[in-house]
Amino acid sequence: MAEATAIRGLARHVVAAAAFMFFPLVLSACSGGVTTDQSTKRTGTEIAASVRSLDLVDREDVIFDEIARGNTPSWVGTFEPLIAVRDLDGVPRTVTIGVAADYLAVGTDEDPFLIPLTPQTAQRVAEEMNASLPTPLIVDLIWSRADVKLGPRPIPPSPQMTTVPVFEQHNETVQAQLRERQSGAGSIVAGHKKDVVLTNRLGQSLGRVAIYGWHQLNGAPIQPVYVGHTNEWVDYSHGIRLVHRNVDVDGVEYDLIDLLSDPTLAPLLSDEGVLTYTRYPTTER
Repeated sequence: MAEATAIRGLARHVVAAAAFMFFPLVLSACSGGVTTDQSTKRTGTEIAASVRSLDLVDREDVIFDEIARGNTPSWVGTFEPLIAVRDLDGVPRTVTIGVAADYLAVGTDEDPFLIPLTPQTAQRVAEEMNASLPTPLIVDLIWSRADVKLGPRPIPPSPQMTTVPVFEQHNETVQAQLRERQSGAGSIVAGHKKDVVLTNRLGQSLGRVAIYGWHQLNGAPIQPVYVGHTNEWVDYSHGIRLVHRNVDVDGVEYDLIDLLSDPTLAPLLSDEGVLTYTRYPTTER
């Protein structure tokens, strides 16, 4: 379909830009995803209103198509360099990954809508952008190096927590926090969502989603790794953080999935060692 073609073109632009800008020198963010003029896009408020009455499947089809059309804030498709020095068998290794500055959203920079998604749809978006979902360790690294750390703002559990109006309510709370902090473009923001993550525990819990994070300001996550929800459970607290698959270790380029599958290198970005579950199954619609 036209939207899929559009996002495949977007992904090629991201890959080319990242390969050129991210390696071997990290001088600026890997960029390239969204090129549409912000003034011509539908706002997050408009998109949220358009999906408010849809069921889960139809809602996620609309959201995927909006991303394909480029109706997203400028940080979607842009990957900020995050540098960490990790000890590997007593040897310090410098690891550079590219991470989205914020969670996946639709809309504009001025009116974004942070949109929770099923892991299936999140995986589709990630793969179109040559990206991956994070491991819990990567989530920790992002929080520890975030330019802006927001305190979690939970909403009391209710049957409505999986509905768009509650997504909108939490989104406005987060945007108010960001306005207070006056975060600038390219600032990595963390602490305001639980991440959908990759973990080997999913291998024993098929048809599930793994969530982790929502770090408090003291660094302790509210949510330990949890695989108790089915992969159709999507609530307001879930966020989709994309991580580019280009990884640099001491000046050598690796594919993130290959690195996570390598017994020697996997501990750099996985506290489980080798990761055997590196993607969620997807269903093209």
